[in-house]
Parts: sequence; C-alpha cells; structure tokens
Amino acid sequence: MTGKTRILIVEDDMPLALLMVRVLAQAGCDVQFARNGKKGMEMAQEQKFDLIALDVQLPDTFEMCRDLKQRHISRRTPVIFISASSRQEDMAEAKKQGAVDCITKPFDVTDFMYKVGQVCRPATPFLTTFKH
Repeated sequence: MTGKTRILIVEDDMPLALLMVRVLAQAGCDVQFARNGKKGMEMAQEQKFDLIALDVQLPDTFEMCRDLKQRHISRRTPVIFISASSRQEDMAEAKKQGAVDCITKPFDVTDFMYKVGQVCRPATPFLTTFKH
C-alpha cells in the first residue's frame, strides 16, 4: 500500500476515463483503470480500493455491483456510479444497487472531484490539492 487514496475507474469511454485518471492522479491518488466490469471485478477482488467509480452504461455494470455486494467488497469500498442519464428512476436504481452517489455525464471536473472527496475524506483532501 502506498498510503495514497486508491481509486478504481471502470469506464469504456477512453477520453473520459483518461480525464478522470489524470485529475485524480494530479490530486495525489493512486488510480487504476478497467474498460469493462469483468476486468474491474477482477481488479476489485485482487486489490483494495478506497473508491470504485463505475459507468452505469456498461453491459455488466449491475452484475458487477451484485458481485461486489455478494463478496462484501462494496461494504468496505464505496461505489460511485457514472451515468449519462439524469432520470430520477435511474438514480434510484443506482442507489438500490449500492452506489453511494451518482455523477451525471457530462460533468464538471470540479464537481466530480468534490463528490469523490466527499466519499474519500479524510483520506485525501481533494479540494485543497486539486488544481483545475
């Protein structure tokens, strides 16, 4: 363990994933990346993360969430869903599946960092280290 906040990003939109990785690394996080839920699940089982940011639109997203719950990984690792939908029904489903928060795409980087910081605090003081 590095002592840094460890975050797993599971996202298939490469430009968005690279942006999230870049800003989180800039804030001092150790960031890992997976392009699909299957790989994300493997990584979540093999390593300990402080947060998982998971794209809701991936075909295996809800399966991954169920697996995280069954293996008790989501009890120790909070999940933030990333969604292109802002419908209240979708947000409710995300919470039902175990998400602690949901971020709607497209999102402002500062808002993203704020939400991540809220979940990971006090491990990483995002708002004081993040530079736009």
